[in-house]
Amino acid sequence: MRFGTARGALLFACIGFASARLTANETSAYLQLENDHLFVSVNKSIGRVDLLVLDGQDLLGSAAYIPYTPGGSSGDGRYGVGPYLDCYCIPANGPSSTGSGSYTPGTIAPTYKLFKGVDSHHAAYGGIMMSETYPPTGQVLQQYWFLRDGETGLHTFSRIAYHNSTTPFLRNLQEFRTLFRPSTDLWTDLITDDSLASKMPVPNPASGSTANSTTVQDATWYIGNRTNDPYVEEFADYFTKYTFSTTWRDQKVHGLFGDGTNSKDNSTFGAWLVMNTKDTYYGGPTHSDLVVDGIIYNYMVSNHHGDGTPNITDGFDRTFGPQYYHFNRGPAGASWRELRNEAVKYATPSWNAEFYDSIAEHVLNYVPTSERGSWKAKIDLPKGAKNAIAVLAQDGVDFQDNVLDTSAYQYWADVESNGKVEIDRIKAGKYRMTVYADGVFGDFVQDGVVIRAGKSTNSGNLKWKAESAGTELWRIGTPDRAGGEWRHAAQRLGAPQHPEEYRIYWGAYDYLEDFPEGVNYHVGKSDPAKDLNYIHWSVFGGYANWKRPEQVAGHGEINNWTITFDLKKHDLDKKRDATFTVQLAGAKTAAGNTDVFNATQPWNNLPLAVVVNGHEVEPWIIPYNQSSSCATRSAIICYTLGHKYTFPAKYLSAVETNELVLSLPYNATDYESALLPRSVYVQYDALRLEVK
Repeated sequence: MRFGTARGALLFACIGFASARLTANETSAYLQLENDHLFVSVNKSIGRVDLLVLDGQDLLGSAAYIPYTPGGSSGDGRYGVGPYLDCYCIPANGPSSTGSGSYTPGTIAPTYKLFKGVDSHHAAYGGIMMSETYPPTGQVLQQYWFLRDGETGLHTFSRIAYHNSTTPFLRNLQEFRTLFRPSTDLWTDLITDDSLASKMPVPNPASGSTANSTTVQDATWYIGNRTNDPYVEEFADYFTKYTFSTTWRDQKVHGLFGDGTNSKDNSTFGAWLVMNTKDTYYGGPTHSDLVVDGIIYNYMVSNHHGDGTPNITDGFDRTFGPQYYHFNRGPAGASWRELRNEAVKYATPSWNAEFYDSIAEHVLNYVPTSERGSWKAKIDLPKGAKNAIAVLAQDGVDFQDNVLDTSAYQYWADVESNGKVEIDRIKAGKYRMTVYADGVFGDFVQDGVVIRAGKSTNSGNLKWKAESAGTELWRIGTPDRAGGEWRHAAQRLGAPQHPEEYRIYWGAYDYLEDFPEGVNYHVGKSDPAKDLNYIHWSVFGGYANWKRPEQVAGHGEINNWTITFDLKKHDLDKKRDATFTVQLAGAKTAAGNTDVFNATQPWNNLPLAVVVNGHEVEPWIIPYNQSSSCATRSAIICYTLGHKYTFPAKYLSAVETNELVLSLPYNATDYESALLPRSVYVQYDALRLEVK
């Protein structure tokens, strides 16, 4: 049982709590916050919330522990806790649960502070701060929880600091996250957003319950042999923690829903992570990550899909947040969408901004309203631009690389159809503006945008002239920083919930069966959704391929893709130069998702060669620090990159069918410590041929 006599008494006391005021209390073992609806208790011995009760319903369940296994559940194995702080941030030789640098603060002499106050709207609040110094390195990790009167959620901030001139470089901050990790069967559904949700597998292998499941790759299981499992019946035969991942651009709220089956009175319940601010994250709007798999994640930093991570160096000191964990209750029969819609109302940076100003004195590094400004502009968009977005991030670099300045913040907003765009609550400083849009190759970039505290910066009327290398002869795909048009990408499965195919384990689709003669695509005749695979492999099968365990290098039909096209005489008349543009949604070199050069591997820097009618063009060398782990972790948007191949237009023919071959190195693999495929690969966003 989870509760001893003292804990049981505490649970029953909070179930019967009916105070009209918010209270914040500390005992020798716990720090507790409560208002009319929500009771929160942080256990001093572990530094985590281990009791969370909403209107008499326990939201976490009994304490549980599942030992760490590679490719298994996340974190240190404790369940029935959260939200709490967790990281991959200590040296790998430290006292880590996995030996890889993972660390959950709160068990090595943590200290605590209890806050009580009244905000500028005269609402009472209480707060808890857990702080722990990791002895071998001196790293400071802090987690904050705040409860406000009249609300049923926790405002969270997380801080990591490193001040050590003796060892100025420690390591990268590989993961920094908070987790809501229940053990109760109250929760029945997983929700990413308004369009992606599913019943939870029963039992859930991501929570360590691997009965009737077969591990097929890292954190991925085959469960199609189960009967009466709602996930299998409605969603897919495979389950992976990556299935429900998403990009940050439009993400607002994700979480867990309880349909009332296992609640005390058949009431429905929701637990939601509200991303009300995203400015302290890294990677910009294309960053993608896990959000829910039975655990609710707030990934403030990670490289799951290949984005860069900041280095922990002397002076590193960053506070992430605020984010808001919202908990709500609905009547019997209410839908997850109804409860989620309530949480969506809070997913804006302006919500509770005055409250955050009121508690800024307690949260080190938080940037109050007085140190923020705003920005606006009017962008003259190129013809055909759709879904345009403006990004403000680290000055002078691609927003995907904004980890290079560990103090940089980031902001974005959709550009209206008339070109107007505005962003508020921007930390004072200097930024690069990047505008990109679906249907347009390349970006519009302007450095040196200065934001001043308390001021509005107007960049005025800006004209974005789309990049062009002459007359466009053809394009394949839509440039949108995603690889969704191709076979097994954004197409929907036939299951009742119709998930996109890329979200399911990549090994469910056999490339050699789909393309026995390789990819042969004819421009203007072939169908991108059938005739181009969503992954261009070098080899197929083998490690982590459950259905085809033997690796196949083939005879050129795997690593070489052929595109054919016909041209007319006038297409090439008086043309001297040709440009072939390749935009990738992601690329995996031997560096995987680590951005680390492994001297034992030959394909850290990966050549993608192009041959035009027998003429070899200078290859594109994809650098190791732009590598991703994308499709194999159920994604079609990762670290995006592009290249322009130039060659003489005389290589092209108006008489015979042209042949362009995209070629990866033959039989190119890498070492994988996790159970993941060893082939290098690329994922295409869009291709275009131009002449001038």
